[in-house]
Amino acid sequence: MATILAIETSCDETAVAIVNNRQVYSSIISSQIPMHQQYGGVVPEMASRQHLETINGAISFALEEAALDWGKIDGIAVTCAPGLVGALLVGLTAGKTLSVVHQKPFLGVHHLEGHIYATYLSEPTLEPPFLSLLVSGGHTSLIYVKDCGIYETLGETRDDAAGEAFDKVARLLHLGYPGGPVIDRLAQEGDPQAYTLPEGKVSLPNGGYHPYDGSFSGLKTAVLRLVQQLEKDGQPVPTKDIAASFQETVARSLTKRAIACALNYNLSTIAVGGGVAANSGLRKHLQAAATAHNLRVLFPPLKFCTDNAAMIGCAAADHLNKGHTSSLTLGVHSRLALSQVMELYQGA
Repeated sequence: MATILAIETSCDETAVAIVNNRQVYSSIISSQIPMHQQYGGVVPEMASRQHLETINGAISFALEEAALDWGKIDGIAVTCAPGLVGALLVGLTAGKTLSVVHQKPFLGVHHLEGHIYATYLSEPTLEPPFLSLLVSGGHTSLIYVKDCGIYETLGETRDDAAGEAFDKVARLLHLGYPGGPVIDRLAQEGDPQAYTLPEGKVSLPNGGYHPYDGSFSGLKTAVLRLVQQLEKDGQPVPTKDIAASFQETVARSLTKRAIACALNYNLSTIAVGGGVAANSGLRKHLQAAATAHNLRVLFPPLKFCTDNAAMIGCAAADHLNKGHTSSLTLGVHSRLALSQVMELYQGA
């Protein structure tokens, strides 16, 4: 039963949490969204500097909220990959320093593994094997979760991730950043059948389609051309209907692939993770389809869909319980395949 102090600084949230296995004692998240909104996306250098200013206070607040001292902490975990290098280095340096000063085991955690573990925080009885649908701003993948640290990617996007597509379409519609929440809100008032948009099938050399891979760049381009044509014809842009049609297409596309993958691999549970897991359209479509096929679908609480340190601590606790620790020479990686997770640990 490991108690972990975890740090997450892979992008634009400075997050610190204290987790005991699958129980969250504290979770502090300082979002930088207001700072980056004026630029329409995350500015890496600004993100790194903000992490530097915020990290010490976040650590203190996490300890205070959990009402624990360092004697009760069994290990220090940090996100080390993938992410913005400068931002990752802030968390890594803080984590290594705490590990040395307080003589605690150090663990580097893969960010995507954290998103897989987010569902464990609300479903403590969940155990592998299961299918993870990971949908975020940077990644959209179908992952066969076989055990702690043992993953097989069965399908993924060939271009834009789902969250990235939401942000780009929001920009086309002049809705600001981030795009996911505002499109979801407007979609509630629009007609999801107003426009037929492409789902983004990935062609194979034999003329068929890859059953689990997807594409969102064509969908984004279709929305662009639709808006341009409406403006050319002098018609008002029905933002709510376009938002609803776009969200419907993304949710339908993700649901079809996830259900087909789970059925073909005889996996009875689909656990969804990442920022897009908060999307109401995806939740509705996937839940209905799973029920129709006698599958179980699990979504993390909304507070654990976006980047947070609790999911990093949960993954680290599982690794530490299995005797896995990381070297203090561990570096950060802007990209690292999920299949390489075990390379982050000693004793694995």
